[in-house]
Amino acid sequence: MSSKVKINRVTKLSHNWGRFDNYEVTHGRRDGSEQTVTREVYDHGSAAAVLLYAPQARTVILTRQFRLPPYLNGDPAWLIEVPAGLLDGEAPALAAQREALEETGYAGEDLVLLCNVYMSPGSLTEKCACYLGRYTPGQQAHQGGGLAAEGEDIEVLELDLDQALAMIEAGDIADAKTVLLLQALALRLAAGL
Repeated sequence: MSSKVKINRVTKLSHNWGRFDNYEVTHGRRDGSEQTVTREVYDHGSAAAVLLYAPQARTVILTRQFRLPPYLNGDPAWLIEVPAGLLDGEAPALAAQREALEETGYAGEDLVLLCNVYMSPGSLTEKCACYLGRYTPGQQAHQGGGLAAEGEDIEVLELDLDQALAMIEAGDIADAKTVLLLQALALRLAAGL
């Protein structure tokens, strides 16, 4: 397989909150030949996410907020997710702590990086650093809810871990980073980590 990639042309489609461009690219194929393809790519930066967990209580903190793309796809507009947000020039761990505090009112403690993964590599440049962190129930710095200046209206949910895992199976939690982090926590607990 050839690792050769040549960007032939980039056409700007929209540059607002992020960059949305059309790329014509020639790349090597596994058989040694080359092919030219056209792909639309959206780039708004990379992100960090954190699942806050209270070991003694076996609870997690999640959020619920309006998300237009799921609604446009025929799903509920209010999606349940882990706190997450763009890096905005910060180190991923700092961005994860900032987002947790803004969205939930809880400062994540003892963050552990589990993975840094692409969310939808077929069309997005976004890579998300996914963390587990601890929180202490009842010890919020403030009520959370996000930043009104950014149009955020976030509901904070404190759920039993088993309840949250059941919500994945029921289809009530359908956000990839949230599913990944909840299942990773369950696997770590099962392994005694």
